[in-house]
Parts: sequence; C-alpha cells; structure tokens
Amino acid sequence: MEGLKRSKIKDLLNGKAGEEVLVKGWVRTKRGNKQLKFIALNDGSTINNIQIVVNAEQFDKDLITAIGTGASIAVKGKLVSSTGSEQLVEVQAEDIELYGACDPMRYPIQKKDTSLEYLRTVAHMRLRTNTFGAILRIRHSMAFAIHKFFNDKGFVYLHTPIITESDAEGAGDMFQVTTMDLSNVPTHKNKIDYSKDFFGKKTSLTVSGQLEGELGATAVGEIYTFGPTFRAENSNTPRHLAEFWMIEPEMAFYDINDNMQLSEEFVKYLVKYALDNCKDDLQFLNDKYDNSLIERLEQVLNTEFVRLSYTEGIEILEKAIAEGHKFEYPVHWGTDLQSEHERYLVETHFGKPVILIDFPKDIKAFYMKLNDDGKTVRGMDILVPKIGEIVGGSEREASLEKLEARITELNMNRKNLEWYIDTRRFGSVPHSGFGLGFERLLLFVTGMSNIRDVIPFPRTPKNAEF
Repeated sequence: MEGLKRSKIKDLLNGKAGEEVLVKGWVRTKRGNKQLKFIALNDGSTINNIQIVVNAEQFDKDLITAIGTGASIAVKGKLVSSTGSEQLVEVQAEDIELYGACDPMRYPIQKKDTSLEYLRTVAHMRLRTNTFGAILRIRHSMAFAIHKFFNDKGFVYLHTPIITESDAEGAGDMFQVTTMDLSNVPTHKNKIDYSKDFFGKKTSLTVSGQLEGELGATAVGEIYTFGPTFRAENSNTPRHLAEFWMIEPEMAFYDINDNMQLSEEFVKYLVKYALDNCKDDLQFLNDKYDNSLIERLEQVLNTEFVRLSYTEGIEILEKAIAEGHKFEYPVHWGTDLQSEHERYLVETHFGKPVILIDFPKDIKAFYMKLNDDGKTVRGMDILVPKIGEIVGGSEREASLEKLEARITELNMNRKNLEWYIDTRRFGSVPHSGFGLGFERLLLFVTGMSNIRDVIPFPRTPKNAEF
C-alpha cells in the first residue's frame, strides 16, 4: 500500500469516482454472502460510513473471517459510483490489511442499540460509537468557536491557576490539594499545620478563574479564560459534574447592559457555528435522541432574548401557581430559582430565551454590584429551553468601600482577598463578566439529557475511572 496517501472518509464521500484511494478505519458492520462482502468503515472523521465492497474470492478466507465489528483495517481500492441509495460512492477493495482483529464475543460495543447508561460503564470504548463520535466532534467545534469568537474581538486568552487558595464565590465544596502524608498529618495546637504542606498554606482545585480574570481585565482590558474547574459537590444529578470546563470572560469598562449584549451574541455565535459546521452530527442526534433539537437551535438563533427582572420573574411564577401550576420547589421573592422555574419562564411563558437580571443580593456572590435599592445586585442569568441557566454573570462592584462593606457583612476572610481588593484600591473601573459552563452548552447544542454524556470521561461522586 506504499505510495498512496490516506484519505479521510469525510473527504472521500464527496470524491469523484475513478480515483485510487487508501482508507483506514474501524469496521462498523460487515454483511453479504459468500461472493460479496459489504463493510461499513468509519475513521472518526464523520458520522457517515463509507461502504467497502469486497469480492471475497479475491482474498484469503481467514482474513475475511477476521474482519468483524470493531476490527481496524486499511483498504486500497478504487472509488466507484454506488448503486445503493444511502451513498453516492463506495470503495471497490483491491488490497486489505488487517491492523487489529476484534473478538465479537468480547467487544463491549455491539451492533444493536446500546443504552447510554450501559455505555457510561465502558466509557473508554463508548467513544467509538456513532453517538459519542458526533459529540466529540461537536465538542471540538464548540471549543474552536469559543477561541475564534474572543480572538476575533481582540480578547486576550488568560490562563488562570488550577491550584488556588481562593474559593471565589465562597461556595466551599472544593477538592483539597496536598502532598502531606494523610496517615501522619502534621499539627500545631491541635490544628492541621499547613505550613508544612507543599505550598505552605491550604490549597484546593479551583472552582472558578473569575477573580484572577478580573486582574487580567484591569490590565489588558478584555480577557477570557477557558479551562477545567472543580466542585466537590456530592451530587449525582444529570446536571452536575465534579470536573468540568468553564469559559469566563472579564471586560473592563463594561456595564451590565454591555455584558448582556456580549453574552447573547456569544451564545448565538456558538449556536450558528454548530449549525453551520456540524450539520451531519446534529442531524444524527436530532433523529436519534431529540427530534426538536435543530428546530430549537434555529429558534434561539433567530430570536431576541427577553430581558426580565428577577422580581418580574417571581411575579410570573407566583401567578402560575395561583392558576394551578405545580412546582416541586417553593418559589417566592428571595429564593434561588430552580431549573423547573427557569424552564417554565423560557418554555411555557415566553417561548424564547430569557436574560434574568437584578437578583436579591443575599442569593448572589459578594462581588456583584449593588443596585440603588440596596436589596438587589446587577447579576444576570441567561436561560434557554430544555436546560435553564446556561450563563451566569454580573457587573462587578467597582467601589472599594461597597466591596469592603459586603465582605465584612458576609464575615469573609479578608486575608485571602487583599490582592483582589487591590483592583479597587488602584485605578478601579466599571467592569463585568460572565461564566458559561462548557458542558451545559454542549447539553443544549447536542440535545443530550445527561451531562455525563457530553464529556469524554465524567468525574462524579464515586466515579473517577480511566
């Protein structure tokens, strides 16, 4: 097979009949009779297989027998017009090399439909399925689109620390990082002596790069972060992961309205990029898992997001309850809205995405800018169909006095925050930012219902395989 360059299947499917080609990939299926075998081959470059037509009499019988589902092969042959209705071209095999056989009795990915729950137990192999091939390609496209969006706008990509002493929003639930011998932890006055640890202090895996991101924004104007974040939250819901990826832009001189405009533009850009560049994969997921997926994405792309205050949202929800709608969780002014409340506003009441703003200060983080009423802050959440909240952000408090007062009010430890407060001491400016959970975005774009199915190797309570 020397002298011929390998062609990707996604390119061959649009190729011209008559070419000599070399394709390599994994066998999805094999069927046929004694004379002719039809092999569906896939190399991961596309959701679509290419059909390999094999005249069995021209090849060793043992070779043909060994080529089963999951086996990897190289095929040299001629690209010809197909007589089948499912493809325009196919490959007439002239030479076949078996790279790796696959025992069909032990292979965990069978031809028949296999549940997503089962596939999570073989996550190291599920990537070879059509479903997860599609998800991986979409995940890649969304990551690329995120970088392209911010790069084209002149933002600086800032790498914020993964190991930190800051808990950002004061949420707790962090994974501790230590090199101490846990069977013999050093103590001082009956407390753990962190001065003996690697960093000389208590450190954890980050839950957010936002606070460090603000430092970057007050230096170069507009930055974004895109990296892994961690929460040690003992939650096994379809919406939570212990390790996930976050995109967190921070912008100097942006107020809350600038922030809302940018975040809406960002979400729409990503949806359009998916529709334009992942058409085949989206169609597959639409047909197999969620037949309203593409229609929903197109609707989000072509509608203006509603701006709605938290107070107005509560009034809508309370009216719904009065008219007989039942929610699992109670709702009243001052409560943090649950997914069911968010989805009611988006799917039932408005029928379009909503940007919820002006939240009670007591349910939001210390760094959000206080409104003139003294009760609410300039926070914003973007709510989308099927998911609920997909973006959370705010205008940040730029006043040194108000920020210090809020830290004192919440009885927070200032020792770990002096570096952050310095941004308000020295040249403070109005600034804003938001966070987009990458896996939440992928749930929305792919139509999948469990967040474990949009990340290659999910980390959840009692699960850190591979």
